[in-house]
Amino acid sequence: MWIREETSADHEAIARVIDAAFAGAEHAGGNEARIVAALRAAHALAVARVADVDGRIAGHVAISPVVLDDGSAGWFGLGPVAVDPADQGRGVGSALVRAALAELPALGARGCVVLGDPGWYARFGFRPVASLRFEGAPAEYFQALLIGDGDAPQARVDYHPAFFIA
Repeated sequence: MWIREETSADHEAIARVIDAAFAGAEHAGGNEARIVAALRAAHALAVARVADVDGRIAGHVAISPVVLDDGSAGWFGLGPVAVDPADQGRGVGSALVRAALAELPALGARGCVVLGDPGWYARFGFRPVASLRFEGAPAEYFQALLIGDGDAPQARVDYHPAFFIA
C-alpha cells in the first residue's frame, strides 16, 4: 500500500470508494463523495490523499480548513475518511489518517477537529474538547487534536459550505 496525493485521474475511483464506504453507514448522508468533489472544486482541500494498492484506490482522506467564530487561525477538519469495504479492517484508514495528520504542521495548523466515532479517532489523539463546539453534534463525537503548544480556543467551529450540500 502506498499513501500518495490524489491526482485528477483518481477522482472517479475516489468517488466510487467513498460511495461504497458510506453505503448504509449509520450516520452517512449519502452525499460524502459530493462533499469531496465540492471541496476540490472550491480549492478547499488542504490535504487529499489516497491509499493506492497495486494501482487501485483502496481509500481516501480529506482535510479542509474550518472557521472558528473567535477568529482563531490554523484549524482544520478531518473527513471524510473512506476505505473500500473490501479493504476495511486492514489498517488502510489508520494509515490514511496518520499520513494526512502528518501534513498539518507544515500548513501551520494549530489543531484539527473531527466528527466521528470517539473510540476510533482516539487512537490518533483526538479527544472531546469542551471549549470547542459544533452545533447539533453530540459532544463526545465532536473531537479535537491540538497541534503544537497552547490550549484550544473557546469557539464554535464551522465547516466549509460544501459539507452542507444536499
